[in-house]
Amino acid sequence: MKFNSFKEFYPYYLREHANRTCRQLHFVGTVGVLSIIVAAINLQNAKILFLIPVVGYGLAWIGHFVFEKNRPATFKHPFYSLLGDFQMFWDILRGKIKTF
Repeated sequence: MKFNSFKEFYPYYLREHANRTCRQLHFVGTVGVLSIIVAAINLQNAKILFLIPVVGYGLAWIGHFVFEKNRPATFKHPFYSLLGDFQMFWDILRGKIKTF
């Protein structure tokens, strides 16, 4: 699939995250990523930033392979997928997507 904008991509992204547990794992992973960034700044230790892909992708990929039973959009649309992670996180926080 080819997308000309993030606006076109996001409905596809949400369909690929229909499973509630998958969305929960993405949410927790995004909280982890943001926490690592804050910790790195507060501790003035950039070395811990290596944990970002482990936490972020690790939890998300478990959600896809175990619960959603699909391949993460990251493989075909890495930039839009990253934006989708943060947009879905924000939509969950605002209550637009019911997850918890």
